[in-house]
Amino acid sequence: EVSCRRLGGGVVQAGGSLRLSCAASGRTLRTYHMGWFRQGPGKEREFVAAVSWSGDRTFYADSVKGRFTISRDSTKNAVYLQMNSLKPDDTAVYYCAAGSVAVGLRNPSNYGYWGQGTLVTVSS
Repeated sequence: EVSCRRLGGGVVQAGGSLRLSCAASGRTLRTYHMGWFRQGPGKEREFVAAVSWSGDRTFYADSVKGRFTISRDSTKNAVYLQMNSLKPDDTAVYYCAAGSVAVGLRNPSNYGYWGQGTLVTVSS
């Protein structure tokens, strides 16, 4: 089972920071590519960031590039999303996902395991 949670409050002011974590029980994440996706109010689910299983490749949506950082800690079997300079448009339910397909990490169809999602609200 893959689970994701916030490390900090669920409501943050614009310009603030928040960190999300993704962990797994009964499964190692070390051999999976990991991605973060989000779904805002009235919007479709969209790609946010991804990291290869080895950690040597990262990918970001243009909307978060330079503000968000994805990282993984194999010793803790966890993946993180550090979100800085948050904007109201970042308000969404954030999902982490694990996949074994080596290409197309921006495509949610290439991920087989999903966390339950965690809500992030950015106030203006």
